[in-house]
Amino acid sequence: MSTSDASAPSIAQPPLQTAGLCLRAAFAGLNGRLETLFDRERDQLPLWLPVGLGLGIAAWFGFPDPGAWIGFMLAAVAVMAAALALAPGTRWARSVAIFSLSAALGCGLVWWKAERAAAPRIERARMAEFTATIETAQRLPAREAVRLLVKPLGAPDLPWRLRINVDEEKASAALLPGATIRVRAWLMPPAPMAVPGAYDFARTAWFQGIGGSGRALGEVRLVSPAKEQGWRARLSNWRQRLADHARARLPGAEGGIAAALATGDQGGIPEEDAEAMRRSGLAHLLSVSGLHLTAVVGAVMLLTLKLLALSPWLALRFRLTLLAAGAGAVAGIAYTLLTGAEIPTVRALIAALLVLLGIALGREALTLRLVAVGALVVLLFWPESLPGPSFQMSFAAIAVIVALHEQPRIKALLSRRDEGGLAKLGRAVLALVLTGLAVELALTPIGLYHFHKAGLYGALANILAIPLTTFVIMPAEALALLLDLAGVGAPFWWVTGKALGLLLSLAHWTANVPGAVTTLPTMPTAAFALMIGGGIWLILWRTGWRICGLAPMAAGALWALSTPTPDLIVTGDGRHLALRTQSGELAILRGRAGDYVRNMLSETSGSDADLLEIRDLSGAACSEDLCAADLRKDGRVWRLLATRTPHLVEIEAMNRACAVADIVVSDRRLPRTCVPRWLKLDRAFLARSGGVAITLGDRPRVAIVADRLGKHPWAVVALDKPRKRPPTK
Repeated sequence: MSTSDASAPSIAQPPLQTAGLCLRAAFAGLNGRLETLFDRERDQLPLWLPVGLGLGIAAWFGFPDPGAWIGFMLAAVAVMAAALALAPGTRWARSVAIFSLSAALGCGLVWWKAERAAAPRIERARMAEFTATIETAQRLPAREAVRLLVKPLGAPDLPWRLRINVDEEKASAALLPGATIRVRAWLMPPAPMAVPGAYDFARTAWFQGIGGSGRALGEVRLVSPAKEQGWRARLSNWRQRLADHARARLPGAEGGIAAALATGDQGGIPEEDAEAMRRSGLAHLLSVSGLHLTAVVGAVMLLTLKLLALSPWLALRFRLTLLAAGAGAVAGIAYTLLTGAEIPTVRALIAALLVLLGIALGREALTLRLVAVGALVVLLFWPESLPGPSFQMSFAAIAVIVALHEQPRIKALLSRRDEGGLAKLGRAVLALVLTGLAVELALTPIGLYHFHKAGLYGALANILAIPLTTFVIMPAEALALLLDLAGVGAPFWWVTGKALGLLLSLAHWTANVPGAVTTLPTMPTAAFALMIGGGIWLILWRTGWRICGLAPMAAGALWALSTPTPDLIVTGDGRHLALRTQSGELAILRGRAGDYVRNMLSETSGSDADLLEIRDLSGAACSEDLCAADLRKDGRVWRLLATRTPHLVEIEAMNRACAVADIVVSDRRLPRTCVPRWLKLDRAFLARSGGVAITLGDRPRVAIVADRLGKHPWAVVALDKPRKRPPTK
């Protein structure tokens, strides 16, 4: 065999071998670069553990059914195995594996928690008379009502827990936790999401074990008074008496806010003032959270430290900082219990205790690691809190504040130094401004996603409101309550009232400034996820690749801003609808709709203007039973027909009206002979789809509540979409 013949077979091998060598070299290069990046970021890697857990929890809430949840967990486990197999022993592979495993565990954890929370619930509205034990009682003076959480006794056909509203005039002072009552009430299932993007009480009720809600009819009879033997009942009574005392010393909105700061009870704040606080970006001051807990813990620590330092014997023999931190921890726990130990307050307490632990150990008081530990603890015990605005806002705010002040340039700019008083004041003001702007930027997408509105001047308002609340209002109120034990707290109540009046004036002024509030219609969840994911990436990394987080943030923001405004919104019961006029205003079907329905329709449609009535629109034709109106979009006219009463319309007239309408909406089941040109949104359809938001145009889009609920355990509607295409022009 010749040399050329021997070498011939090997001539065909080099291309494949070369390709393999190139792939191995490329992977080796990528592996080396990733290992270098992760090695430089090694101090930041633990911060991603709660993010992975939160990703899994968010996936369970975001994906629609068990098949998708199982698929997500399997995919996460596959990513973990692939990372460990491709690059065993490397830092980046271990980090990706731990992150993926935490995501799978997060999805499984919240799924298990949801199944464990399963409890009986009312399936349809009904009347019931029953005996029950009061678990909690919350007085709502602004609504002239008392809200009771009760446990029915000897009623196997009722859920284990119900929420009942009682008119204030029918509620006696004996309605306290532990009391047994006899009540006749109209009960309803926990209210689901009424329209796409609205608040979903059914989800909250599911995890709280509440199987129904309703209103008491007639007097609530006391069967047996409360037995104040348990600490929970005694604490609840103390909290209620404290709130009543604050409202008695300061009437009006000032008293309502004072009660909220002392006990967390916001029931005494008039809706007008509460709305002004929301529009001005100051609503967070009304909820007992990190700001209030920090003020209490900080004040107790400072006072304890100063008092202990008066004794040279103590100062020379003990670490006064440790003793002061212990006193602050006790004060924080007591304040949390006094204000009802709600989950937001518990989250703030966990963070505060971690900070105090850092102080006791001589570590830096507040770091992103402490924030991450706090988030991890909350997600492990209360994974259902992740999709709520409270969790997102509290941790977003504190993470942004810490990250901002850990940034080397900002840290150098704001650090203390020997300089004149005016320069120190300017530096302090600059720190407040930068912090306020950073927090406002972080909270804006969260506010727009959950509430469909955000205050543009909230950062500036908070620069004045936060110091006023922290250093004037809360100390003055604490001294007033303390001195009231001796009957001499009036001067400090006067100071508290004046400071609260100033706070309310600031809120109303900010809320009424032209352009103070920006509104958006319901944004896609994926757009919100892009903004949050990009923000987390930007905050947690320290090297240059953190800047990559700006890309998803910008993409999410553009997506949200480009989301079209719905032209027609219909609630899940079919009773209420809002259509957008050609001038951009909203018109509703029933002018007597309550404030809750009006606000919900306005917010989810991204409108802040007053609502009109359809019957007042030009070209609308409304009778007592029916209302017809035209929607003009992109040069096309869509005909809307809606029923206004439960009265039956003569069948021939109804059929003719349906035949010339594109969309028919009704809160009752319409006859089969009612055939519109496109959609028939009657009770039968809405029972399956839930609320509907329709965007008209060349390619009409229909968003339904059922898409958002999927097959989660609290969902009460079955997936159903319009199957009929709209008629061509």
